[in-house]
Amino acid sequence: MVKNVTLAGSQNGLRIKSWGRPSNGFAKDILSQHIAMNNVQNPIVIDQNYCHENKDCPGQVTSVLNDLRITVIPLEDVKLTYRNGPADDIVIHFTGSSYQASNVVYNVVKLGAKPDGKIDSTEAFKKAWTLACSSTWPAMVYVPKGSFLIKPVVFGGPCKNKILFSIDGTIVAPSNYWVFGNSGFWILFYKVTGVTVYGGTIDAKGGSFWACRNAGKNCPPGARSMSFVASSNIMVTRLTSINSQMFHISIHQCHNITLENMKISAPSWSPNTDGIHMQSSTGISITNSMIKTGDDCISIGPGSKNLRIHRIVCGPGHGISIGSLALHQNEDGVENVKVTSVVFMGTQNGVRIKSWGRPSTGYARNIVFENIIMKYVYNPIIIDQNYCPSAKGCPKHSSGVKISGVTYKNIKGTSATQLAMNFVCSSSNPCKGLILEDINLTYYKKSGAATSFCKNANGSKKGVVIPPSCL
Repeated sequence: MVKNVTLAGSQNGLRIKSWGRPSNGFAKDILSQHIAMNNVQNPIVIDQNYCHENKDCPGQVTSVLNDLRITVIPLEDVKLTYRNGPADDIVIHFTGSSYQASNVVYNVVKLGAKPDGKIDSTEAFKKAWTLACSSTWPAMVYVPKGSFLIKPVVFGGPCKNKILFSIDGTIVAPSNYWVFGNSGFWILFYKVTGVTVYGGTIDAKGGSFWACRNAGKNCPPGARSMSFVASSNIMVTRLTSINSQMFHISIHQCHNITLENMKISAPSWSPNTDGIHMQSSTGISITNSMIKTGDDCISIGPGSKNLRIHRIVCGPGHGISIGSLALHQNEDGVENVKVTSVVFMGTQNGVRIKSWGRPSTGYARNIVFENIIMKYVYNPIIIDQNYCPSAKGCPKHSSGVKISGVTYKNIKGTSATQLAMNFVCSSSNPCKGLILEDINLTYYKKSGAATSFCKNANGSKKGVVIPPSCL
């Protein structure tokens, strides 16, 4: 902490500097407060290409400051003036491998947004994005404290440099769900690279839409709250999403996406409000997040590969699901998925793989579910290759999806039903290579022991497995 300091006539004011070379060092949790500056050349500066004499400089990429990324730099009550004229809004220089920003902070309020949650601020947000996207320097779109109403909007790329979309306030959707039309989106990032979304809340106000759906009325298809399509190198951190009409976060045709420290919330009875859905995407990491919703906490669709899901609290909801697969006959598979350190609380399912009973070219392979706690979960471990949620118009064929190499390790807790492990696999493509290792699932009622069931399922067990394995 740097506090109550006066700087006069110095070359720099508050500075963080690192050489441009690999390092295991870091700089974090730094607070500068109540600082006065008089005739300071560089009041606030971060320099990750530091080289004192500009000779023999390393010229490499520094790994200081959170692994190449400055994830957030909060600025509060900063007022700096220039002696020869008016100062720019924020005079900050981030140089080096992370942010390089100079006078490129676009505050949506200064571009016409109203923080009352009533007046449409869509155009101000679009203007801020357009300016940031066209900047040759990394730029920030800044949403200050307050409530901002925006209609469906597309933040499109490609952009010229990195963008930090920093939210201190709340972004709210129109209460009239017909405004969304048939687009299926509310906030859409399309064909962007190197975007970080930090903090804040998005509130889709989905209650009236859910009521329409649950009443069986004529309703629009509904909208995903925040979507990323055909995008790469994205980070979303410390975002809160509430009351989404449909999926809270949707990822499609993307690569290298990190979601962390998320809070996602919708009532248990809200239909199709998946927390995070991904499809046709690779290199997805979801960590340290709490998800309470009416459908799957995380759903993994066809074409999803190289996924890491770690330290998640899920519930209420329908658990973490791979699938449903075999919706189409020609379909990509799911592979290399690792789900670890998850707590399921009162969910309909725990870890689930599901496919429709119809021909398909799809598959699910190299899947690991490890270090998981179940608390009163109705179907803790389940493979369902006869998936048909409405029990109407079910295909009634043998699923073409090939499931292989699925490991369940160190999974413990209580089942709300006596059937704690249920493997219903395809008759034409039996499950292969299922491994049960150190499983301890008990039936919450003392009147009977938990059980397991297998159909067309092959595999093995290691260690103690309770209930007894049926493989």
